[in-house]
Amino acid sequence: MTEIEDPVTTLVRLFKTNIRLVNDDDSIANIYASREWYDRELLKNYDGQVTVGLRQPSSLKPLSLSHALTQRILNFKVDCWVLDKVVKQAGNRTRSKLREEIVRVVHQKRFNPNETSNDFCGLGLAGPHDAHQAASATELTPSSTSWVEFTAMQYENVWYSDDSRVSKSTSVNLEHAMMLFKIKLETAKYDPHENSVNKIVLRFEGYGTAPTGNGVTIKVWNHVTSAWEHAQTGSGGSDENITITLATDLTDFIEMNPSGVGYIYLLARTTNPSDGATPAVLHCDYVKCTLTVLSLTHIKFGSFHDADDVSVKPFLLHTEFLVIGWMFENAPTT
Repeated sequence: MTEIEDPVTTLVRLFKTNIRLVNDDDSIANIYASREWYDRELLKNYDGQVTVGLRQPSSLKPLSLSHALTQRILNFKVDCWVLDKVVKQAGNRTRSKLREEIVRVVHQKRFNPNETSNDFCGLGLAGPHDAHQAASATELTPSSTSWVEFTAMQYENVWYSDDSRVSKSTSVNLEHAMMLFKIKLETAKYDPHENSVNKIVLRFEGYGTAPTGNGVTIKVWNHVTSAWEHAQTGSGGSDENITITLATDLTDFIEMNPSGVGYIYLLARTTNPSDGATPAVLHCDYVKCTLTVLSLTHIKFGSFHDADDVSVKPFLLHTEFLVIGWMFENAPTT
C-alpha cells in the first residue's frame, strides 16, 4: 500500500531540487533547504537557507455528503534566510534573488509539487546516475559485465534535449546496439521513499536505425521477476520520445540495496539487429525519470513579507512566506 508522504518533506524537496540562484559573478549559489529551523552556523558555509514548517492552522474540508472525499488544506510557513555580508555578492542581492526563486518555483510547480525529475544534467563519471552501452544479440541484465560506462563527453551529450547525441553502433550479425540507464534514488532525508511513490514515468529521447527497419525499444527492469518488462517501441529515423508509465507494483521496479539506496534501470536498444554488413545504431539525446509521490497535489502563495533581524551582526535578512497546499483523499467508511 502506498504511504502518504509528509507534506513538509515534499515541499522541502521541491525547493531543494528546483532553486537555481546565480550570483553576480555567474557562479551558482549554495542554498540549503530543510525543515525548520534556521541554523546560523550553517550559513557560514552556505549562501542562504530555506526552511519549511507546518506552523499555521490547517484544515480538512469535506467534498461529499458522506465526507468520504475530503480536501486537506495545509498552510506552510516558508522562510528564506541570508546573512547581510558581501561574499560573492551583497547579502541583500542574495536575499532578493532567493525570494524571487521561491516565488518562481511555487508558481511553476503549482500543479505538480509532488513530482521529482531525475536526469543526467551536469553529471558525469562521478554519478549519482550511471549510463552504459553495449552490443549483444540478447538483452543484457543490469549486472552484466559486458556494459561499458559512458565517457565524460558522452555524459555531456545527454545533459539536455538539444540534438547532441550519444551513438552506439554494432556491425556484428544479429547484434543490437543498446544502452543501460541506472537512476539512483538516494533515500536520504528529503528524497522520495519507495513506499510513497505512486507513479514512475521513464522517458527516452532518441532513435535507432538498422538494415531491417528503424526503431528503438525501451524496457524497465523488474528485480522481483529478474526480467525486462513493459516494452515500448518507436519506429522513427529521427528523435522521438518514448515513455514507460508505471502505476502499480512500483516497488518491483525500485531495487533497494542493503544500504537503503534504490535504483531504477532503463534499457534502450535498437528494435532490429545488424545483418553483419549494415550496422545497427542507437542514438540517445536525453533520458529522464519522473517520480510522483502520494502527497501535495497543488500549491499557491498566500502572502509574504520581510522580517529582518537587525539586532545581530551581521544583520540577518529574513523573508516569511505563507504557502498554501492541498491534497485530496478518498476514504470510504468501513
